[in-house]
Amino acid sequence: MSVSQSPQRIRAEILIVLAITFGISGVRAILRLVDSLLDPAPLNEQSVTLNAPQSDLAWLDIALQLCSAGVLFAYGSLALFLLAGSGIRLQLPKLSDVGWGAALAALIGIPGLVLYVSAVHLGLSKEVIPTAFDNAWVEAPALLLWSGANAFGEEIVVVMWLMNRLKHLGWSLPAVIGASSLLRGSYHLYQGVSAGFGNIIMGVVFCYFYHRTGRVWPLVIAHFLIDAVAFVGYSLLGDLSLFGL
Repeated sequence: MSVSQSPQRIRAEILIVLAITFGISGVRAILRLVDSLLDPAPLNEQSVTLNAPQSDLAWLDIALQLCSAGVLFAYGSLALFLLAGSGIRLQLPKLSDVGWGAALAALIGIPGLVLYVSAVHLGLSKEVIPTAFDNAWVEAPALLLWSGANAFGEEIVVVMWLMNRLKHLGWSLPAVIGASSLLRGSYHLYQGVSAGFGNIIMGVVFCYFYHRTGRVWPLVIAHFLIDAVAFVGYSLLGDLSLFGL
């Protein structure tokens, strides 16, 4: 049974959830970008590693990776719990979601690779190193785990939960899409200016798709595929990065 929530309560919920999830991540990323821009070295001579070992011991590294990824799954679970109180529930996945997810991954990932390479040459992005693992037994499982955690946490919170909450407050569709997309762009700014703009574009596409279909699983699948290809592809082939990680 859904429970009617006042605008004041929803605003408080938005502030609290963003303060402990991607909102604070956005603030932290902006501060990291400022620090990078103040560095004497140009952005394209700096680098950022997205996935790194957390222990020299394989079993302990896996345990720590599980804990860190679990935080992202918890973000998404919290958002779903809160939405359920308003009668909004996550639909079961469909086979067609895989096809849509793959199409969205290609739509975002391929131009994103071109954007990333161009941005590095123009000095608008750091060199993004998707993985720095040196233990093959940990690397592949950890990379796939992080791909799933990023996809679930971000798309559930940044698209499904936030869009529904802002619409409930009476925001117009352009404002809702803009807020969600700007949030997505903000917490990627630690990679460089271009990562922020690129992820804003990704956010607009994903938000509009969710608005038209009401389905979030294609977005989760697309995000997973983009990250998995970037992470595992770099691990196998070397210096390869995709946009939208």
